[in-house]
Amino acid sequence: METVLRVAGLIVGISIVCSTALSVFTSLVVPRVTSSRSMRTVARVIGAVNRRILPRLPSYEARDRLMSFVGPLAMITLFVVWLGAFVLGFGLIAWWASGQDIGSALAISGSSVFTLGIATSPSSGSRAIEIVAAGVGLLVIALEIAYLPALYNAFSTRETEVTLLATRSGTPAWGPEILARHYMLQSIDELPPLYADWERWAAAVSESHTNYPALIWFRSPVSSRSWLLSLVAVMDSAALFHSVSPSQTPRQARLCLSMGTNCLRSMAGALKIPYDTDPIPTAGTRLTREEFTDGFARLQEVNFPLERDLEDSWRHFQGWRVNYESIVDVLTKLVMPPPAPWFLARPGLGHAEWPGVRNRTPDDPEGLQPFGSSITFKTPSVRESKSR
Repeated sequence: METVLRVAGLIVGISIVCSTALSVFTSLVVPRVTSSRSMRTVARVIGAVNRRILPRLPSYEARDRLMSFVGPLAMITLFVVWLGAFVLGFGLIAWWASGQDIGSALAISGSSVFTLGIATSPSSGSRAIEIVAAGVGLLVIALEIAYLPALYNAFSTRETEVTLLATRSGTPAWGPEILARHYMLQSIDELPPLYADWERWAAAVSESHTNYPALIWFRSPVSSRSWLLSLVAVMDSAALFHSVSPSQTPRQARLCLSMGTNCLRSMAGALKIPYDTDPIPTAGTRLTREEFTDGFARLQEVNFPLERDLEDSWRHFQGWRVNYESIVDVLTKLVMPPPAPWFLARPGLGHAEWPGVRNRTPDDPEGLQPFGSSITFKTPSVRESKSR
């Protein structure tokens, strides 16, 4: 009977070692969207546990600190799970080869995987397994150490643009505020390069965050900022520009919208989030007309040149936002970004605050006077007027 159990342990051990090695290899050496199941699962579980704790915390800052552990903790947990699986797998194999009890076999396996050399077996077959286990353990630890700089480099690159956007979009980021600030500060010509920068940003984030999904849960150093809020704010501003002033919208806005949608859809594919690949413009949105009216009023407040009225603009804006809103709402529930206008309401985290800026000067310290608005648009060479 014991021989049968040892043979069964050998088969199970080989299966564990092979499946774990495949997971490590595909996740760290050949990262692809389909190779991150382990990381995705671990991050989802830790995030779900944290979301149950969040309502009990007294402030949003405390909740944000707790959520900031999800990404790094998921990554470290996965590393520990991999090493633990190798210890168990090689332990079962050593149990069959050494003839010792299961406790001693696991001790030999752990000593080998972590290259400690404090436990060994006199059996020649077991020593061969120890050498293989030591080599695999050393390789996995080296890969994990090399993985961290790549991960944090991608995080740092992502956060640079998020930080730069704060002065252009307000905090939290909001699409209408991007248009309003650029117009009232007489910097509307800076929008095309901004959209071009975020088109590249979306492409880079799509590549890094789908291959290394732990980055999706990495939060910004400042609690009121978020990569998701920033991306959606830029996309909303481009969609709003198309909706209210189609003849004056720069062509870069359409390209930014397309790449941003592709970025969100690639993350949806990595996280197995269902979405409509070709929604119709009249399908409707979760965003209400009343919420859109707030954004439209913000543009009217700064005398933004509007070519369409509220009703027509709302109809066209829905046609744009329906392409990405459902994915944004699911990601919002998963990564829990700060409360922001036009996002899902989450009273458990707090209430959204509308960003704003005042023209404070020594002569007008309260900022009651508006910014100058005598601005002439520079008509772009390519005009977009469709809502799809």
